[in-house]
Amino acid sequence: MRGGVFVGVCIAVFVSGLAIAAWQFARQEKREPPDNPWRHVPPPPRHVDHTPFIPAGLKTGPEVTKVCLSCHPNAAKEVMATDHWTWAGQKVKDPATGKTIYVGKLNLINNFCIAALPNIQACSACHAGYGWKDPHFDFSRKENVDCLVCHDQTNTYQKGLAGLPKPDVDLTAVARSVGRPTRLNCGQCHFKGGGADAVKHGDLDGTMYFPPERIDVHMGRLKFQCVDCHRTQKHQIPGCAMSVCIEKPARVFCTDCHSEKPHGNERLDFHTATVACQTCHIPKMAIDAPTKMYWDWSAAGRDDIPEDPHVYLKQKGRFVYAQNINPEYYWYNGRGERYLTGQKIDPTHVVQINRPLGGPGDPEAKIWPFKVHRGRQIYDKQYLYLLTPRTWGPGGYWTEFNWDLACRLGSQDTGLPYSGQYGFVDTEMYWPLSHMVQPKERALQCADCHGPGGRLDWKALGYDGDPMFRGDRHMTGLVER
Repeated sequence: MRGGVFVGVCIAVFVSGLAIAAWQFARQEKREPPDNPWRHVPPPPRHVDHTPFIPAGLKTGPEVTKVCLSCHPNAAKEVMATDHWTWAGQKVKDPATGKTIYVGKLNLINNFCIAALPNIQACSACHAGYGWKDPHFDFSRKENVDCLVCHDQTNTYQKGLAGLPKPDVDLTAVARSVGRPTRLNCGQCHFKGGGADAVKHGDLDGTMYFPPERIDVHMGRLKFQCVDCHRTQKHQIPGCAMSVCIEKPARVFCTDCHSEKPHGNERLDFHTATVACQTCHIPKMAIDAPTKMYWDWSAAGRDDIPEDPHVYLKQKGRFVYAQNINPEYYWYNGRGERYLTGQKIDPTHVVQINRPLGGPGDPEAKIWPFKVHRGRQIYDKQYLYLLTPRTWGPGGYWTEFNWDLACRLGSQDTGLPYSGQYGFVDTEMYWPLSHMVQPKERALQCADCHGPGGRLDWKALGYDGDPMFRGDRHMTGLVER
């Protein structure tokens, strides 16, 4: 009898233990953070050694491409449908004429090197093709596609004028090395936009080739390559800088991998409706390498100022660089306004070459961090629009230091009339930040934005004041629209 009771008690305890364990397991399952980004990161494809497929003695880029196309017959056609090939960008309606036009790198003006087309032989060193030296470049010739610029794994491939490989490149060795693109492939153009390292972007520079975790948690701690986030289909690479994108293109979003509410904290997750992930997780830009914040072309051409690539160059004028600095913050709904070549300006006001759209009443808009590059560049005093001078090459400003000649030659190159009268006007460009991401331990905290000394200008963002407060009444810390 006692033995039976004892056995029964043991069974009851055992069953109860199983029930408690199951309950605890269920609780753990329920408590598991909803944010599990690794579920969305596909494994990289297996590398294929191309050595057996590449013959010796390749002498030109087009020869290499022909070999590539023998096994990848659709590759060139796919590349030729991308912005990396056309530099044409999005189709938009010109508000002045009502005509549909392209807005891309090829036909837009910026406030860095100003315009690509008059200087195309130099600018096309970053084109995914071979031989673009003048307006007669054949965009339909498949052999002109450069496969190596994105797939070289030797880190010896270098392009020069007109996008042609430099003479000392061993094309056979490079072609045999090809593989999945790395940060070295992407960075040789994107980290050096604007003519040198760290010039154009506040969140892309040479430190991102092999960044430590303190520069970028994805690329440092987790060893991500660019294509882990910019996942490519048929050579179409998602992502588009606001410098050329007006409408929402196929972009990369944090929520491609992360939850919309990743924190497991109601107060923090409430912010995600109005605050971009980047705002808190990119607290600083240009962390190690200084980025260009101001470029004054009107000061160029002088011999009495000592040259320093971060302060002054005779060819380019005066600069201001900054390092490890706070971004500026604006509403952004993924769309922007863009100055179109030939649009009239008011030279008594700053010309916004682009600007983000959105506001506190826009359900698609969030507060984003930006680098804002400010400059002073040449415009036509009679026609009242920004000019497209030739800077590089014969007769260019960097050779002759003659703005009038540079503008006449640039007018011939682009077809934009030049009156013969020029001046200089203040401009600005907005660059949203999405790299140099920090982990939660180094993200912004409440006091960084709210309260005395917070980095956000709440009134400029459309609020009466800090939304954390209403008069003397302390609110919950939730950011409200």
